[in-house]
Amino acid sequence: MALDEYKRKRDFSKSPEPEGARARKSPAGRTPRFFCVQKHLASHLHYDFRLEHNGVLLSWAVPKGPSLDPSIKRLAMHVEDHPVEYGEFEGVIPSGYGAGIVMLWDKGLWTPEVDDVEAALKKGDLKFTLDGYKLKGSWVLVRTKGSGWSGGGDRSWLLIKHRDEWAGPVDIAEFAPLSVKSQGDFAEILSEDNPDVWRSNRPAKGGETGVMFEKIIARALEMRSGRAGRSGRSSRSERGEGSEPSDAQATVSRASRATKRTQKPRQQSSTSRTTRARSTPRKRAATRKGR
Repeated sequence: MALDEYKRKRDFSKSPEPEGARARKSPAGRTPRFFCVQKHLASHLHYDFRLEHNGVLLSWAVPKGPSLDPSIKRLAMHVEDHPVEYGEFEGVIPSGYGAGIVMLWDKGLWTPEVDDVEAALKKGDLKFTLDGYKLKGSWVLVRTKGSGWSGGGDRSWLLIKHRDEWAGPVDIAEFAPLSVKSQGDFAEILSEDNPDVWRSNRPAKGGETGVMFEKIIARALEMRSGRAGRSGRSSRSERGEGSEPSDAQATVSRASRATKRTQKPRQQSSTSRTTRARSTPRKRAATRKGR
């Protein structure tokens, strides 16, 4: 079965990851279907690129994340299929396989640019269009060597952006690092769970990833402590002892700032132009009357 390897690697009594117990049916042909990218801080930071096909999420681990620059070819290691419901997962895997923090970094729809996806996968050349929050336009996954798709063959592929209006030199991973689900970073996701889970046994202790974990855990503990403090002050404020903004307000504020940074400037609406156009004669008349 497609999810046997996924289930074999996980202990669902300890992991919050979805089991994938329910069978799913995916669209066929060139019909759009779900895709996502999950930013995963485990033994190493990487991005899991997932395309829905045949009732599962085909998955590739992309160490450096997707690039919008067509001249940059990102290594993408084919890994086990995941259940479709995994596409909405964000949270903390406390131990076992993949222990770390998972962020839903991007999601949307992907549309095959070929009629037969299975044939394209076997050939090792899958072209498709993405319509996500961060990733858009035409892309291709190319197998570097080997001839096997379902078992055997080499797992190494390349994820490449095609030249179109969505291509460019922007480092999208650095420009838009936050979750599309919670608008938070790793520390905020951990702080909503249990920052103490890795106080003495982190998934990575040495190197760059170990340092990253250390900083994230410290921030998460600080945020959790801060929320507890705010909760106490909030209780006092009901008795007239001071007040401060709620976490919800802070989250909305962060999301608003992130949206303003990433959205294109809105065009002036026709309503506002009409309103100003109508007000102009009255202003001119008032000016003449004043004279």
